[in-house]
Amino acid sequence: MDRLKQMETFVAVATRGSLTAAAQAEGVAPALIGRRMDALEARLGVKLLQRTTRRISLTHEGSAFLEDCQRLLAEVNNAEASVSAGGVKASGHLRITAPAGFGRRHVAPLVPGFLAQHPEVSLSLNLSDRLVDIVNEGVDCAVRVGDLPDSSLVSVRLADNRRQCVATPAYLARAGTPRHPSELNRFACLTLSSEASQSRGWAFRVDGQVTYLRPAGRLDCSDGQVLHGWCLQGLGIAWRSTWEVQADLAAGRLASVLDEFAAPPNGIFAVFPSARLLPLRVRLWIDFLKHSYGDEAYWRGSGAQT
Repeated sequence: MDRLKQMETFVAVATRGSLTAAAQAEGVAPALIGRRMDALEARLGVKLLQRTTRRISLTHEGSAFLEDCQRLLAEVNNAEASVSAGGVKASGHLRITAPAGFGRRHVAPLVPGFLAQHPEVSLSLNLSDRLVDIVNEGVDCAVRVGDLPDSSLVSVRLADNRRQCVATPAYLARAGTPRHPSELNRFACLTLSSEASQSRGWAFRVDGQVTYLRPAGRLDCSDGQVLHGWCLQGLGIAWRSTWEVQADLAAGRLASVLDEFAAPPNGIFAVFPSARLLPLRVRLWIDFLKHSYGDEAYWRGSGAQT
């Protein structure tokens, strides 16, 4: 028997409350609906429905299975509707999150273009440097920058994320220029506070090996944009992502140091709970980001500006 048909019948029985109501909606005999439910329960090896002469109720397993069936059937309907419409059409509400600084520069500016392509999608953007629990907080997709912690979440690499040590030319003229990462403790370093990310410190490649340093300094902050601002004020050396300082480097407001010790890039990722039954709007959003960030002209153009 068709598994999809069994699921459709199960949903009809569960939502209508009786075999008779489900049979009337489908135009078949109640006995046929009963046989389908018996076959489904036998195949799964669990009881989905508690049936009495007066009412039908869901078992614990039935309640969980109902939610999965409804989601699966909705995806099937969406897929068929997209094909029937002659193109890909997404709908519904998309909840996304990104780090505050990166999100302001490289996520929020892309949202209008995505919505213009998919007018039936609405979107909520949460910008936060807190590591958002996307499963328990109902977020569809997170953009994350840097090394990813081990988790059950699924990730797609969107682009490389390179880091550089930068300072103003005036600061370097006053304090000198470090020639080796080990010299950084002699300079004013602007670091992220301990409760923020970068828990391992600043990464460098020394003698062919990646090593991490935690340089000291009088100033630290949990907000990367504040560190960027302090750096532009000539208060010290900061270790920042190229996407954040590229325009300042091109304009001469900042200069990079220790470039020969730069560590290999980590990544910019789209992270989501599961690839199984991923809503079309989420898949299209991830594809949109990957296409945008994969274009080298994007990083050279307005997307890389402050």
